[in-house]
Amino acid sequence: MHSFLSKSPEDTTNYADSFASSLQRNDIVMLIGDLGSGKTQFVKGVCRFFQVRDTISSPTFVMLHRYEGRDGRDEELLLYHFDLYKVKRESEILELGYEEFSQANGICLIEWADKLRELIPHRRAEIRFTLGSTENERRIDIERFPTTRTNSAVDLPYTKKLQSEHPRY
Repeated sequence: MHSFLSKSPEDTTNYADSFASSLQRNDIVMLIGDLGSGKTQFVKGVCRFFQVRDTISSPTFVMLHRYEGRDGRDEELLLYHFDLYKVKRESEILELGYEEFSQANGICLIEWADKLRELIPHRRAEIRFTLGSTENERRIDIERFPTTRTNSAVDLPYTKKLQSEHPRY
């Protein structure tokens, strides 16, 4: 597991931008945390890395936004941003097209992903957000499943920079 202490929304966005460099097509990123803990801010950073030009917002009322981005080869990459906050049953998730989108050669970013229950994929990144001791502080924990030696700790350039500037990170 890899942990990061964000001091501001900008820190969270920059950290997510760095994390996004490790993502590949068909990756599923589960975002889990309380209201206001930084999940949508994190999505903004991932989308920035993939050059999404749309305004990124929480899809709470529509439950799904689709963004067009570019991958490292400058090819189109679709990012599917789910918000499952209002979901009551797993069948609602399936009705959104979750299974189709999770295998559509894009990247799925799922807020309130703990509601997936039986639909949680074996291969995924789980990102947990915890409110910190100040208004803007957030603890962000990333774990990849299945865990292997090569993906158990994400090596992020932005984190290295912060760790060198602020040893407590």
